[in-house]
Amino acid sequence: MKTNCLLAVCAVALFSACTVFAQGPADTYPAKPVRVIVGLAPGGGTDIQARLLAQRLSANLNRSFIVDNRTGAGGTVAYALVAKSPADGYTLLAVASGYSITPAVYSKLPYDPIKDFAPISLVVQAPILLMTHPSLPVKSTRELVALAKARPGVLNSASAGYGTSNHLALELFNLLAGTRITHVPYKGTGPALIDAMAGQVHVIFGNILSSLQYVRQGRLKALAVTSVTRSKAVPELPTVAESGVPGYETTTWHGWLAPAGTPAAIVNRMSAELAKAVKAPDVQGHLAGDGGEPIGSNPEQFAQHLAAEIARWRKVVTDAGISVQ
Repeated sequence: MKTNCLLAVCAVALFSACTVFAQGPADTYPAKPVRVIVGLAPGGGTDIQARLLAQRLSANLNRSFIVDNRTGAGGTVAYALVAKSPADGYTLLAVASGYSITPAVYSKLPYDPIKDFAPISLVVQAPILLMTHPSLPVKSTRELVALAKARPGVLNSASAGYGTSNHLALELFNLLAGTRITHVPYKGTGPALIDAMAGQVHVIFGNILSSLQYVRQGRLKALAVTSVTRSKAVPELPTVAESGVPGYETTTWHGWLAPAGTPAAIVNRMSAELAKAVKAPDVQGHLAGDGGEPIGSNPEQFAQHLAAEIARWRKVVTDAGISVQ
């Protein structure tokens, strides 16, 4: 009798162990709250899309996805933090196109933008809006170029920080238009937009996700979109290229990364969940209204996109003669 009981207990223990072994990391992930680090201040496009997707992921997976803003040095403070975090899937990084610019403008980074991260998904792409304060006496890109050339170095443009996407959008504009609009860096898109609306700066290249609402309110004046084609959200706005600066084109994008070494099963699970989240009707409706285009790529596609963007911005920084910090 004792022998039979012992055999039964052993069988149960063996079955339980085999079940746990067979499950693997992705089957039980996430088993606790997930922290999503954002390297820019609240109110910017990266913060907006991160919170939108975190909310959807929380509902779909029945676990909390908590956005944590860690600002500083154009996002590099946040990038370094995640690069050194445990590779267990519980610390993720939401980035924008500025992530691919920092290797070109910072000579020494406390992380490797390729080797220290596992790409998860390119989730959203969107044009940038070229905007001015309503008091600036221009109604088009051509008029802005003419005014900037008449007042070299006098007009200024706010950005979310040195090496961010709206900083490089300005530098590319100066390069192709032959203007000298002065760069004024802020600690995040939110503070930059506040000063732009207050008239403290003349120009701002703003992520359409965070800026369009202020254009519709009349607090900022949009002149053009930076994409190669017009935006469905604001089809009345011309592109920068068609309205005075031929060859100009840039967009902002948003993607999610994990620390290098995160199990592939978890990376693939999160990639699939992000694709599902970004293509949910309510999320698509929110993004479309603000000019965002849902993507939801797989990890390999995002890795290729990152490599191409890093190479592209290195060339722009070199051609524009931007000093490396």
